[in-house]
Amino acid sequence: MRTLFVSYRVSDLDRSLAFYGALGYAELGRVDLGDGSRLVILKFPDEASASLEVVHRAGAGPVEVGSGFDHLAIEVDTLADTLERLTGAGLEPGPIEYPGGPDGPKTSWLTDPDGYRIELVEWPPNSPDGLTAEF
Repeated sequence: MRTLFVSYRVSDLDRSLAFYGALGYAELGRVDLGDGSRLVILKFPDEASASLEVVHRAGAGPVEVGSGFDHLAIEVDTLADTLERLTGAGLEPGPIEYPGGPDGPKTSWLTDPDGYRIELVEWPPNSPDGLTAEF
């Protein structure tokens, strides 16, 4: 088994697609669910497959981010460059943090238009590719 992607329900599909497009996601495909509801599958250009789905359900009311969901983590090559690009695109990422100390990963947080939190992570040099059993 493997995880396919995370799916978020969003209140305004166009606004969310603009946000995730500025973050660097590319649209992989769309599905019309009827009654004005749609979903869009996204991925980063270098990913082999989909990693995020945004779903707009017409008439479902406002999105309320639940207390059980915490955040989406996205690995970046160079956090400082990513923050500069995102700020230039009109997004508002937070400052660089060092949760594991000076030799650990660098992180920054931002929030999408519906309140979903996103953690941007730059792994230290020579660390395993992403999270592994050695983490």
